[in-house]
Amino acid sequence: MKLFIDTDARTLSVDDGHSTRTLDLYCDKAFGLISDQWLKIGWNQKYVYSFSWMGRPIIQLPEDILRIQEVIYRVKPDLIIETGVAHGGSLIFYASFLKAMGKGRVVGIDIEIRPHNRQAIEAHEMKPLITLIEGSSIDPAIVSQAKSLLKPGERCLVILDSNHTRDHVRAELEAYHDVIAKGSYIVATDGSMRDLHDVPRGNPSWKTDNPCEAAKDFLQTHPEFVLEQPPWPFNESTWTRNLTHWPDAYLRRL
Repeated sequence: MKLFIDTDARTLSVDDGHSTRTLDLYCDKAFGLISDQWLKIGWNQKYVYSFSWMGRPIIQLPEDILRIQEVIYRVKPDLIIETGVAHGGSLIFYASFLKAMGKGRVVGIDIEIRPHNRQAIEAHEMKPLITLIEGSSIDPAIVSQAKSLLKPGERCLVILDSNHTRDHVRAELEAYHDVIAKGSYIVATDGSMRDLHDVPRGNPSWKTDNPCEAAKDFLQTHPEFVLEQPPWPFNESTWTRNLTHWPDAYLRRL
């Protein structure tokens, strides 16, 4: 596909290899097409590696962080389990938001928590709300340890952001789905891999080996969950879909 932007004429021409159509540059369709390319190019240029939260790097698209806080505020979980720690920015974000809400704790699981990252997280103001667990997120002993931190009657939200292969995410979904209460979510992040298989930093295998495919596989045997884009609590625009690195990510328990 080829896109041609004419800012003077205020048009976007789209050539799909068979025909060319021209759109008003200032319409939702044009915005979507341009945004999809922006997401791909931005990921390739490591745009998401330029942000921090309360002093810790947070390798997430800002829109995804804003959308997940909308979900957290609506669900009001007592415990958030996140697989994948990296620099700890996401854990700090969730903990600070839960502290502002007056409830909740965060568990971060990673197969390797590097000493300098652990030291920074443990020295952070939000550490009292954070538990770190080192080990594979699909190791039964690690899964059991994480689940043991959920008290009877509490609500849990799970965010999967570790190894993004189809098989690993599928195993994580099986391992953690049973702690999700009605109305809460298990989130298989970074499904944008399926759209990044053809960028310079991408990998052709990502076209099918990605979290989106894992979520689809999971739904085949778990009718108690539904795939959805969580509703936006506020929207005065005509735009209705997330601009995201987390497509087909949110699995809500019915």
